[in-house]
Amino acid sequence: MSALILALFAGAVVGLALGALGGGGSVLAVPALIYLLGFTPAAATTASLLIVTVTAATALYAHARAGHVRWRAGAAFAAAGILPAAVTGAVAVRLPQEVLTVAFAGIAALAAARMLRPVAAGAGNADRRVRPGRAAGTGAGLGALTGLLGVGGGFLAVPALVAVLAFEMQAAVGTSLLVITVNALASLVTRSGAAGTLDWADIGPFAGAAILGAWDGKRLAGKVSGPGLQRAFALVLLAVAAFMLVDALT
Repeated sequence: MSALILALFAGAVVGLALGALGGGGSVLAVPALIYLLGFTPAAATTASLLIVTVTAATALYAHARAGHVRWRAGAAFAAAGILPAAVTGAVAVRLPQEVLTVAFAGIAALAAARMLRPVAAGAGNADRRVRPGRAAGTGAGLGALTGLLGVGGGFLAVPALVAVLAFEMQAAVGTSLLVITVNALASLVTRSGAAGTLDWADIGPFAGAAILGAWDGKRLAGKVSGPGLQRAFALVLLAVAAFMLVDALT
């Protein structure tokens, strides 16, 4: 199968997940770039950030039109992650390839576990008090994760926005895309020197398919069971995590 077809297929899956779930799809971008398109782990995390930024921004626009984005709260949450994303982004390009692969496998497994235990839509309503310190700490942690491993962190941002800021699920999904876009962009700034070494012939089709997939994902979210979609992506992530861990340790 040609690299172009693989890039288009993988990009469509990533965009579909981001558009439908507000997270999870970017966790598939890095292993797709490594195992399907031959990127090194360091190059894959940088390329993933580029793809995640443009795709999340596209999905954000779609959710904003539907009124599902809380801009002020989302901007404050994202702001806490800007510095950590920039710092860990600079650190990531200096880490050994094996360390990045094992760390990513662990995060993919965590993402799958979170998606298999989705937060109920009303889970954040039990305590409506917003804790600024906890919100800032959570936002900083998501930013650090984005910068280090090239993932958007939406699989953690959605339940965090529900539990910490008491968002309903639709608002959490839409607002998480704002957080993802800001953090990924901040990390990219510190990796700008690595962008010139990337294979744009693969990244371009991948990103284009992801953008189109994000629009389809937004429409799919209104027609298909959200928990069903999450379970399907979670099973894929578990398989990916297991494969990456075995590959890194053998």
